[in-house]
Amino acid sequence: MRISARNQMTGNIHAFHKGAINTLIEIIVAPGVIVSSTITNEAFEELGLDLGKDVVAIIKSSDIMVGVSDWEAGYPNANAK
Repeated sequence: MRISARNQMTGNIHAFHKGAINTLIEIIVAPGVIVSSTITNEAFEELGLDLGKDVVAIIKSSDIMVGVSDWEAGYPNANAK
């Protein structure tokens, strides 16, 4: 697969949290370094993702989102069950 995004990090799925529509995935890319991504539940299933699965986190510089953890922001995750 050839893609235009140059920022790629290999890792494995450390945890995931399924909501009604989306799944939050936590990927360990280095000891103590976790990258999180939100994808649709449909994509999660189609890719056959599960705990421990090796994946590649692909980050396009023009499409980076910044946020704070729910517990730091003081409000619950709206996507959680």
